[in-house]
Amino acid sequence: MKTETEKILNDTFKKYCLSESLKSAVENAFKTLCVCFKSGGRFYLCGNGGSAADCEHIVGELLKSFRIKRALPQEYVDALLNLGEDGAILARDLEGGLPAVSLCSHTAFLTAFSNDKNPEAAFAQQLSALGKLGDVLLAISTSGNSRNCVLAALAAKAKGMSVLFLGGGNGGRLKSVADVALIVPETETYAVQELHLPIYHCLCAMLESEFFG
Repeated sequence: MKTETEKILNDTFKKYCLSESLKSAVENAFKTLCVCFKSGGRFYLCGNGGSAADCEHIVGELLKSFRIKRALPQEYVDALLNLGEDGAILARDLEGGLPAVSLCSHTAFLTAFSNDKNPEAAFAQQLSALGKLGDVLLAISTSGNSRNCVLAALAAKAKGMSVLFLGGGNGGRLKSVADVALIVPETETYAVQELHLPIYHCLCAMLESEFFG
């Protein structure tokens, strides 16, 4: 871990007075995602309601610059420049990104599958089609018991994926399913969500520092 990456982690936990056990879990989640991205894997996310919005938020921070400028790989810049004027525009405007996908975004699929089959298995179906060995799933559930997230986690593990869980309370069922459980010390839904934000911003900033710093 780079010095700046470690500083981001330490500063976040000092600011929010969070526990060492949660800090260790964030570090383990970071390491899991580093292995995933370095091996060409993808990061999938799922959740409901406010947690679905958090999935979209996290993906937004990973696909583009977050806190620092991200350069494109030089070979990609060269390939764009070979495509003429529009390629030069892309070489100027595009930024480095990390491959992250919110499973909550696929509206047509989600409504079709929920209408035709079992709504609780919708995220699991997406991972059945998209997931592969070496990918990572983050399931966000304030209770840890969201049925569609539990089934997604099981489908991911059957694919050989690593499963991260971001939750609260006692962790619910997802605590026992996940490889890494990031559980904040709150039980009320809104209070859990308030602590989720600094945790995932910390994780996004750490990844950006490691890959683009």
